[in-house]
Amino acid sequence: MFPAISGIHLSRDVRSLSEFRANAAAFVEQVQSTQEPIILTQRSRGAAVLLAIDAYESLVDQLELLHDLNASHDQSSSRERLDTREHVEARLRALLGR
Repeated sequence: MFPAISGIHLSRDVRSLSEFRANAAAFVEQVQSTQEPIILTQRSRGAAVLLAIDAYESLVDQLELLHDLNASHDQSSSRERLDTREHVEARLRALLGR
């Protein structure tokens, strides 16, 4: 469920935008096979992140779940908190295929 974004390997995962333009297909293949992002630089500064679509979708799902959990803690009544918790649990079961 979680993308494998464990650590950045500077020699492999930080590349210039010029290098990306020249080797775009290879870069896409790398992020798909490793599930690790590539940091693209422009003028020696971070400019963009290239990420496999499934890793991106997983990050978005995680962010939405964290948002829902945070919202449940902010709600005042225990019944509202229970409803949100049940909603989050149902989304987790759907994501995990259970």
